[in-house]
Amino acid sequence: MATLPVDELKIIERFGPHQSAMTGVRLSTSTEPERLVKTHCCFCGQQCGVQLKVRDNQVIGFEPWEEFPFNRGMLCPKGVKRYLQGAHPDRLTTAVGRDSSSPHGFSPLPYNEAIARVAGEIARIQQVHGPAAFALLSGASLTTEKTYLMGKFARVCLRTPYIDYNGRLCMVSAGAANKKAFGIDRTTNPWSDMVGTEVVWVAGSNVAECSPITTNYLWQAREQGARIIVQDPRITPVARTCDLYLPVRPGRDAALFAGVLNLMIEHGWIDRDFTETMTVGFDEVAAYCRQWPVSRTADVTGVPERSLRQAAEWWGTAKTSFLFHARGIEHHSNGVQNALGTINLVLATGRIGKPKSGYGTITGQANGQGGREHGQKCDQLPGWRDISNPDHRRHIAAIWGIDEKDLPGPGVDAYELFRKIDAGEIKGLLSLCFNPIVSLPDNAFIRRCLEKLEFYVAIDFFLNDTARYADIVLPGSLQEEDEGTVTQVEGRVIKINKAIECPGEARQDWRIIQDLAHALGRPHGFTFSGPREIFDELRRASKGGVADYSGITYEKIDAQMGVFWPCYSEDPRTGLAIDHAGTPRLFEPGSYNPVARGEGPFYFPDGRARFNVAEYRPAVDDVSAEYPLFLTTGRVVSQFLSGTQTRRIGPLVKQYPEPRIEMHPRLAERLGIADSDWTTVETRRGAITLQAMVVTTIRPDTIFIPYHWAGPKSANQLTVAAQDPISKIPQYKVCGCRVRKADAAPAYAAVREPQQ
Repeated sequence: MATLPVDELKIIERFGPHQSAMTGVRLSTSTEPERLVKTHCCFCGQQCGVQLKVRDNQVIGFEPWEEFPFNRGMLCPKGVKRYLQGAHPDRLTTAVGRDSSSPHGFSPLPYNEAIARVAGEIARIQQVHGPAAFALLSGASLTTEKTYLMGKFARVCLRTPYIDYNGRLCMVSAGAANKKAFGIDRTTNPWSDMVGTEVVWVAGSNVAECSPITTNYLWQAREQGARIIVQDPRITPVARTCDLYLPVRPGRDAALFAGVLNLMIEHGWIDRDFTETMTVGFDEVAAYCRQWPVSRTADVTGVPERSLRQAAEWWGTAKTSFLFHARGIEHHSNGVQNALGTINLVLATGRIGKPKSGYGTITGQANGQGGREHGQKCDQLPGWRDISNPDHRRHIAAIWGIDEKDLPGPGVDAYELFRKIDAGEIKGLLSLCFNPIVSLPDNAFIRRCLEKLEFYVAIDFFLNDTARYADIVLPGSLQEEDEGTVTQVEGRVIKINKAIECPGEARQDWRIIQDLAHALGRPHGFTFSGPREIFDELRRASKGGVADYSGITYEKIDAQMGVFWPCYSEDPRTGLAIDHAGTPRLFEPGSYNPVARGEGPFYFPDGRARFNVAEYRPAVDDVSAEYPLFLTTGRVVSQFLSGTQTRRIGPLVKQYPEPRIEMHPRLAERLGIADSDWTTVETRRGAITLQAMVVTTIRPDTIFIPYHWAGPKSANQLTVAAQDPISKIPQYKVCGCRVRKADAAPAYAAVREPQQ
């Protein structure tokens, strides 16, 4: 593969991003839909219910779905405008292939010809270099059926160990911590348990912009007397009205949790009966926390002593509580330790497995939970099974009708996969629902790797920024063009319902994968007639695993408006068939558990939860004399992840049209920068020039840049590829940087993304 086939502006001219608008029937209030389709938003892990208005095979608007229990009809700006991605001028309705003679770099291809060419290249690479020379990158916004099929396709059809997914950039630190502490990876309680609790601790989550409907649960909790604690380097919208704000320095969260727990131990705000009978490892954690007296904790974290003491007292003395966190504490080379620090606070109080007392992680992508349970992770098989475990391998091999020895072993994480491309070990790549040139750190390195590939095929409904480097792009499906399940933030499995057909020669993603398997002459296991058949096989594959979906059916999901996993088809203790309703609240006494053999409810043989020493380690590429300021990155309310969809929805672009550099007035004054001045940020990897946004809602030693944009506007030109040693999540949330007023506006400032 070479570099981009033509000038990038020529590709944008043809394939976008262009901005859609409310025109025609989508603007008229008099146009009646032919039907309303109850389904869910395609964006974040809350998966709010929505009714799509359909007419003439087009989604023309939406109606609230007030009965769906999570959001009760409420939507954020993205949910309100999501329908504008349909009938979009950028939509891929045919396959396209790289064509140096085309003015836009790509030319249309008949679908069957494109499939044959892709299959031919896969076969060639694997014949010459071996099965492991071809890799797959998948996504956590896909339905669970598609994620299951991708894992099976990699291991059964391609026989490659190299598959991973973009949830590697999202949930893996929380998942690893949950596994270490609880033996299971899921939010413990439904969000409704926040309402009526005494204290809610929000750690590293900009709820109002990243998970807006969760804000309503916080408001309801406060109305019933809850105190809200927010821990973040920025005064996020929720932090502006919280009861206690902890302005932690980026990368110091584990130290904060250790210091607070030490204060709780000193004052006796610990449930000793619970820690002694239902947990192991508390004494080791207590010994570590003694290294964090309040003075040292304040000095390292930047949080005043009085605030640390207040947090410890409120959390330690409450009768009920709820703690949740997100990427703010997880996107670190110490992300697993940060997450374990929160869990230690929860376990020390014994407030878990009870009404109004819970712990959870806010999932980022549409299927951030289900997408990490059923086999598309590099080390995982369906049902949250371990690909290195012989018993687990035999179970899945039997379901798939293959010999266990033919199953590949574990692969590598998404970023390490690119390192293998760079080293020449991986020659070919297929990606689905992944835009790594925008979403991975140090993306100049990712660009170089893409240019080294012998063959790259992308499946998408738009030509995303990474697909511009592809040899062939196959036209995939929007969420509303298929059906299937996803698992939302609470652990509730819900149903995506098909509203319209794919346009032109576009296909549902699962059909494309099966067409490739047949074109390769390897159809075994890839003859499903639809998502329901895939889900039925997934149910059998997950049976007996920690993520047991065997008792879930499409009909049960519809009847209950979602089913909380685990949901069993038989009693794990007796083996008798049951009609299990699901598990809304984990770890309650008497709840089903196929793992525990002791008296406790946790997913270890002895039934006890694990305390883990959550050690503070300084960030990789921390602040220094040369790079004295903290850079942190994140989201804004009108954009989503790499922006493949939202940068094409006109009203959302207008709400936040360009990335800006958020900085405190004291820092701006010291650097001679005024609001809207062009400003340059440099790290050890590169530089970016954007306009400044001077605000009082950020630490004076920290700047913030949203990461939804590509090319010269991409924040991930700056971020460091350091990874957590356990979860392999990248360290997006902190690196050292320096800032100065720009010499001039950047060249791109004169070029705006075109409108429809």
